[in-house]
Amino acid sequence: MPVFEYAPAPESRAVVDIAPSYGLFIDGEFAEAGDGKVFKTLSPSSEEVLSEVAQANAEDVDRAVKAARKAFETWSALPGSERAKYLFRIARIIQERSRELAVLESLDNGKPIRESRDADLPLVAAHFFYYAGWADKLAHAGYGPDPRPLGVAGQIIPWNFPLLMLAWKIAPALATGNTVVLKPAETTPLSALFFADICRQAGLPKGVVNIVTGDGSTGAELVAHPGIDKVAFTGSTEVGKAIARTVAGTKKKVTLELGGKAANIVFDDAPIDQAVEGIIGGIFFNQGHVCCAGSRLLVQESVQDELLDALKRRMSTLRVGDPLDKNTDIGAINSAEQLARIRALADAGEAEGAERWAPACELPSSGYWFAPTLFTGVTQAHRIAREEIFGPVLSVLTFRTPEEAVAKANNTPYGLSAGIWTEKGSRILWMANKLRAGVVWSNTFNKFDPASPFGGYKESGYGREGGRHGLEAYLDV
Repeated sequence: MPVFEYAPAPESRAVVDIAPSYGLFIDGEFAEAGDGKVFKTLSPSSEEVLSEVAQANAEDVDRAVKAARKAFETWSALPGSERAKYLFRIARIIQERSRELAVLESLDNGKPIRESRDADLPLVAAHFFYYAGWADKLAHAGYGPDPRPLGVAGQIIPWNFPLLMLAWKIAPALATGNTVVLKPAETTPLSALFFADICRQAGLPKGVVNIVTGDGSTGAELVAHPGIDKVAFTGSTEVGKAIARTVAGTKKKVTLELGGKAANIVFDDAPIDQAVEGIIGGIFFNQGHVCCAGSRLLVQESVQDELLDALKRRMSTLRVGDPLDKNTDIGAINSAEQLARIRALADAGEAEGAERWAPACELPSSGYWFAPTLFTGVTQAHRIAREEIFGPVLSVLTFRTPEEAVAKANNTPYGLSAGIWTEKGSRILWMANKLRAGVVWSNTFNKFDPASPFGGYKESGYGREGGRHGLEAYLDV
């Protein structure tokens, strides 16, 4: 059979205009940090400096919280139908600027443009549309006849889905009448700052949304601020535990969406080709930078060889390279720090006796890159089967019976997601009832919808985002 090569198909950078520097967005205006400190944000695919961004300190956070508190008085008093108009307007502007935002996200984050364009941005707009629809129907959401907003929400989002996580946080907060101080991740601040401009374009009242950029110290100041009524965090379990300790004993409401080590379970009656595509999407989507990634493949022994042969063939077709190329399947690792962690855990897998395999692929000479990798001969004691790698690394384990599959899938401190591949509906329902995971996909993986709640158990955090359930975290109920 002839081999057809893909010609380069880069998306133009000209559609996005990145300023050389950005300030903090407080009370509807951009301003420098109080002490003038800045940090650089890099493009992980090239290590190019994209811009300088203000580093917020405690005084800056205090200004943002006070602006949000002042705006809360009038924003919360608006009828839900009026708040909805702003959310609908924001959603439409996001759609109008989606190409610009997709390119920006791929530049700052490293993810392939086809993911930011075809997955992230449509979902971002959909979340604002969805919660705009709830804004005037809160009395019918099941939380009492007159649910009230909490006040000022302090929100901290991660670097893996910067704009989508912003939408998950801000849309329900505004729909329920709260105001927001949001801190984006240090390595991916640009899309949040562009969103600040969208808020101004939509005519959102000053102080309703405030963006403070900075490192972990900025986030810590935001969580500890006495003027914050609600803390929403998505990120690592380690930081989540620190946040829980900080808010313990206060009246602050908190939701935590943390790490995961999801099991993707394939039975002997599963459609192999369909399962392989689900496995690929489950672990290599967004370079494995997904908290609910299917990083543990549990395959029934009788089909292990057939599945692994098909999986390796499919992995050999994955294209690693320029995130702005529309043909790219796997982009750049987000940062040098994250790349070092992935390498360390992959090396630990080899040192502990697992067999490592990766397709032959030429990695770019600059930037942060890691080839899609598969480990076989993995036991439940291996670090690669227990610790969240947050990269394109898949650990393969086997099982013989459904009971064994459940036992191995649940043998983790996490409980965020799981996948089941089988033609038997009764088995899907039985497994889903036994798996201790907040989200269970059947014959698919990594499917999201704004109407569907998302969240986990155990060290994957608590609370739910998305759907009607996502309203509760921002209401005094």
